[in-house]
Amino acid sequence: MRQVVLDTETTGLEVQRGHRLIEIGCVELAERRPTGNRFHVYLNPERAIDEGARAVTGISDEFLADKKRFAEVAHEFIEFIRGAEIIAHNAEFDVGFIDAELGLAGGGLGRLADHASVLDSLALAREKFPGQRNSLDALCRRLGIDNSHRELHGALLDAQLLAEVYLAMTAGQGLLGFGEETEQATRVVAARVQITVRPRVLRAFVDEVAAHVARLEAIDTASKGACLWKHLAPPAAEPLAEALAG
Repeated sequence: MRQVVLDTETTGLEVQRGHRLIEIGCVELAERRPTGNRFHVYLNPERAIDEGARAVTGISDEFLADKKRFAEVAHEFIEFIRGAEIIAHNAEFDVGFIDAELGLAGGGLGRLADHASVLDSLALAREKFPGQRNSLDALCRRLGIDNSHRELHGALLDAQLLAEVYLAMTAGQGLLGFGEETEQATRVVAARVQITVRPRVLRAFVDEVAAHVARLEAIDTASKGACLWKHLAPPAAEPLAEALAG
């Protein structure tokens, strides 16, 4: 299954008042794994950015002055998302702005729903965590995802964080990193090895044990107690106490 995690930044909050897109960020997942493919563009909105939007994004009118208009990248964007399931947080907001831009671009580009299906991760979070804060930052904290580098809102960064949040909320068993993983590196290879010497035991550092325990707790919380690794492993306090003592 091909999915595209999407986020946008805009000149303001209300598309009905003529606010426009200024940034689109997308990352691709295939079978719940990041492929490394992404679509990222800054856009000249042909209007001023509201002060509130400048404050949260750090993007200025001057920075966008020489950037492409949406119409110039519309076909490239459509080809990237075509046939995928779009995952967006508060999807109605992003879809509303994208549909408005597709309409302004002309050429019979239709609406986003003509090219891809849409899943709202905010609705999913509200179902899993009713009565709790379900902003992207709140979900990162709840699920143990590091968002300390998110000082400003950015479409590509937020799409990458949302991909991790989505995978964690929907079982957390997918590959979460956005490094340079290859098919060969992620393939499990079975082989027979004759051990002639006693293998050396490499113990985890304290911070590695703590990070491992935190991730299992986050997966267990997201899956409502269904994290098999956590329940098959010794109690979390035992390896951490052993590491601290050693």
